[in-house]
Amino acid sequence: MTVETKPSDMRRAAAAGSSRQEGPGGLWDSVKKAAFVIGSGILFLAAFGNSLTWHLQKFWGASGDFWQNLWTKLYLMFEGHEAALFYIGTMLLPTLAFWGSNALLLLVDTTGKPSFITRYRIQVDKNNPVDPAKLRHAVKSVLFNYVFISGPMVVAVYNLMTWRGNPCGPELPTFHWALTELAAFAILEEVMFYYSHRLFHQPGLYKHFHKQHHEWTAPIGIVAIYAHPLEHVISNTLPVVVGPVVLGSHLATTSMWYCVALVSTTISHCGYHLPFLPSPEFHDFHHLRFNQCFGVFGVLDRLHGTDTKFRQTKQYERHTLLTSLTPLNESIPDTPKKGQ
Repeated sequence: MTVETKPSDMRRAAAAGSSRQEGPGGLWDSVKKAAFVIGSGILFLAAFGNSLTWHLQKFWGASGDFWQNLWTKLYLMFEGHEAALFYIGTMLLPTLAFWGSNALLLLVDTTGKPSFITRYRIQVDKNNPVDPAKLRHAVKSVLFNYVFISGPMVVAVYNLMTWRGNPCGPELPTFHWALTELAAFAILEEVMFYYSHRLFHQPGLYKHFHKQHHEWTAPIGIVAIYAHPLEHVISNTLPVVVGPVVLGSHLATTSMWYCVALVSTTISHCGYHLPFLPSPEFHDFHHLRFNQCFGVFGVLDRLHGTDTKFRQTKQYERHTLLTSLTPLNESIPDTPKKGQ
């Protein structure tokens, strides 16, 4: 990390360092405040869910029979081998989603080409191209976490879900129920990731566990699961897998959720604010400043005030869906420094 010599920057860095880790009192206050947000979210879903899903159901209805017929063929093909079917849905498909998207990003990160992608880089002076030695070290750690941490956890998930019922049942969930489950998964992930993430910013835990992830102040996609194994279990994996286990979800919904979660965290870490994709500005700022923007969607950060500095920056102004081909760092440039 570059150290600036300007007094204002030194004061800002000192403030960031002093508040980088959370105190236990502040964390507990945050937990209590969250009850209001979660309760309000559940009431909102109950009040407006029927109206929203009615419109989406009309779109889904035309293709519903197609997906059910496709699943029936797959189900009969693997009849008696439900475990294999489960692992294809929860291991193979998410693996293709994660490594497929990251393969494309790594091509850009390592070559600096094509330029029509690199022009969307958020931190324009970083990873151009990425340091090969640093990348190799990260990939080794990611592979370890993926194979030896995530793999066994998915096996545990299968055993828990089969103990409750049959996650590979012959009937697909209804559209309404699948949508409700995905919303519940997202809420659970936001809550569990936010508080576990803040927990890992406690001084002792940060030094021994979370600091590894923050070696990348300008993240790239693969860094999404570059973490200490303990952090990967508690903060990366549990928030994603708990939802389907609690709700006893069907494999189809679980597989879709795993793929969405992995692609989403890849985008959040990718370092490029690309057109028509979710904005990664929020989490990129967390890697840059450490003590802001702990959550996934930013709801709990707004509630607990852990995005106040972020909302005073150009990054916040750029934190929106890009619907043109002009990079946001050009349409919303940084404020020129004094003397420039």
